[in-house]
Amino acid sequence: MYFAALLARTEDGWEASDTELDEVESLADLADLAREAAEDDEPVLVCIEQEGVWFGVVRVEGEEDPRIFVSDAAAATRSSYGEILLTDELLGREPGGDDDLDLLVDLDGTEEGEPPSDTEDDEDDRDASAQASGAAPAGPVGDVELLADFGVDGTALLSLTSDDALTEIADALGCTDMLEAVR
Repeated sequence: MYFAALLARTEDGWEASDTELDEVESLADLADLAREAAEDDEPVLVCIEQEGVWFGVVRVEGEEDPRIFVSDAAAATRSSYGEILLTDELLGREPGGDDDLDLLVDLDGTEEGEPPSDTEDDEDDRDASAQASGAAPAGPVGDVELLADFGVDGTALLSLTSDDALTEIADALGCTDMLEAVR
């Protein structure tokens, strides 16, 4: 199950609203959605979670480029919402490159019909091959300091689990009740 919310800072504090991402196809669309919710050039946080699997936060301020954090890139790649957040730049890939094509061929290095070997060295080779091809790493990616000025430094952000991350972030912002009301 997915949950997405916008947290917009106003002169009176933070306001939370549930948001539908059905029409969002790219990070630019997501940033535009956030900017529509902004008061002046105040920050807006787009919070997305797939219950118990991964979470992501996108910070949009004015016309600046969005700042992104994803708790588990490999898990997020299996999600249409996660794919919106996992830009080539965030994953360290060349834009428009053919990095993903390498993932479509036999990663185990065997010829067709040859049984794969299950040795530890082969697993290391597959992991190295996936990383070299630009595959999303297991674990966090992005700007771990995007919430530091709101009381959630990089260490705290990295320690959050997918089960309670958005609640912990809302606690730090002082808008837990509002977030839970839209949940």
